[in-house]
Amino acid sequence: MAQVPQRFFDALAVRTWCGLSLRALGRAREEIDAINVYPVADGDTGTNLYLTVESAVAAVEAVFAAHAVDAGEPRAEVPGAEVPGAEVPDAGGGPSLADAVGAMAHGALIGARGNSGTILAQLLRGMAQVLTAGGEPAHTDGPGLRLALRHAAESARQAVAHPVEGTVLTVASAAADAADDAAVGAEDDCAAVARAAYDGARAALAATPGQLPVLERAGVVDAGGHGLVTVLAALVETFTGRAPGPKPVAVPRARVAHGDEADAGECAAQEGDESGPAFEVIYLLEAEDAAVARLRQRLDALGDSLVVVGGDGLWNVHVHVDDAGAAVEAGVEAGRPYRIRITHFGHGDAHTAGSERPPRERTQRAVVAVVPGEGLAGLYTEAGATTVLARPGEPPASGELVQAVRRAHAREVVLLPNDAELRHTAAAAAEQARTEGIRVALIPTRSAVQGIAALAVHESERRFDEDVVAMTSAAGATRHAEVAVAERQSWTTAGICQAGDVLGLVDGDVAVIGADVTEVAATVLDRMLAAGGELVTLVLGDEAPETVTAHLEARVREAYLAVDTVVYRGGRQGSLLLIGVE
Repeated sequence: MAQVPQRFFDALAVRTWCGLSLRALGRAREEIDAINVYPVADGDTGTNLYLTVESAVAAVEAVFAAHAVDAGEPRAEVPGAEVPGAEVPDAGGGPSLADAVGAMAHGALIGARGNSGTILAQLLRGMAQVLTAGGEPAHTDGPGLRLALRHAAESARQAVAHPVEGTVLTVASAAADAADDAAVGAEDDCAAVARAAYDGARAALAATPGQLPVLERAGVVDAGGHGLVTVLAALVETFTGRAPGPKPVAVPRARVAHGDEADAGECAAQEGDESGPAFEVIYLLEAEDAAVARLRQRLDALGDSLVVVGGDGLWNVHVHVDDAGAAVEAGVEAGRPYRIRITHFGHGDAHTAGSERPPRERTQRAVVAVVPGEGLAGLYTEAGATTVLARPGEPPASGELVQAVRRAHAREVVLLPNDAELRHTAAAAAEQARTEGIRVALIPTRSAVQGIAALAVHESERRFDEDVVAMTSAAGATRHAEVAVAERQSWTTAGICQAGDVLGLVDGDVAVIGADVTEVAATVLDRMLAAGGELVTLVLGDEAPETVTAHLEARVREAYLAVDTVVYRGGRQGSLLLIGVE
């Protein structure tokens, strides 16, 4: 569908571009994941780029929502709902360009995932620095966009410890070079500059196999560069109203076809297994510039693929190392690291090649589950599942789920995402695992309590299909709810809530708004049990009142005589309380 073209790079253009980029990356995510062979063949570059832009979109939408609230027009926002992509709002009196582009850069920084996602965050930050330099309306025309693209490419290259040609850095530089030529005489034409940048980036992407041997052997272009071309295509659409014409990205020997995806990934994985570090370490860091300079030197000596982006006291650190603990300790010495993510690449056997220990035999079947807190992780593990911990605001990428499937070391795997927002990520992970010969069934669980129900009926002795059907049936028969605290004023399906209100969500929709956690939880439980039920599952978060579960248990005993209740501690799970009714 054609978009309303934007003429200048104002706040509305930022919002439109972010939304279109998210949609485009959503469509291209699986293809980009499939050609991810450098620097590590972990098949998650497309997903990481999508999650990075998703964080940018959420930040920009929050700015527009806050402005609407200040103007007395609260926007419709339901916790957990999808962020609007490229909806065009009323252009009258919106947030400033500085607010919008600053939110875009900050959102991408704090949500950056993987090597390419971190570099993309720095590209967006570099553009933001130019677009808002000197105050508005400076640098919002064609020449301004040209300067923004140039500064973005240079700042991204400076953020990488050892830049490599044939990567997203090369594609970004080519886009800036092409924009330089197009901006001559284009005094206010952002569309011409964007189109030139896109065409230059596409040409550079097609040439990446000739610059990186690993790409040439695998028969693919650079995955991160492919993602950047996708984002630049969205920029063209922002200023022209339509996506660039049908010019498919050149992928040598058509290796993105399903029959060859495994070959390309396997080729690079074997190469990486011989010498690559075992872990990817990512964290946000609050630190001064001088401390970050010392941190770069320390991490550069520990590993490779080092990218440090950010500024003004907040940084995103990405590095591949064998000693993950040392990488985190270096961050502690430099400042305050948080949102620490450590991912094992799954080629640890390469570091014990001299060992005569025989390879561990695969089990027949395993369950892999995403869980929102440490308490539930322990519960799932005791039940025999391999778990992936999803901390509040930090959903796992598809690469992490693939690694968990590999770690389960089974011929058949049942995957429980336990979150509606993880459906696409889990589907990408399942598809990648299937290319490696693992039979994977994805059960679309939307909450950890549905996962508990599915796990309770799991029997590895049954035929695989029968087991999956039984687990799916148990999950589907479990209604789920949660009690959480509203972060901002917003419209919900139950009315307008204020920041700090207690929300009761049933099956993903806000059903109750109140001030007391126990009262809201009791109302939610009554509504769920009105349709019947045999078992109530309560998962208590760390920040919930200790008395709430005792109150709910007593209420069930008194009012619902045939219903049993079981209580678990979820730890730091984001929600105050999870409720399941089977």
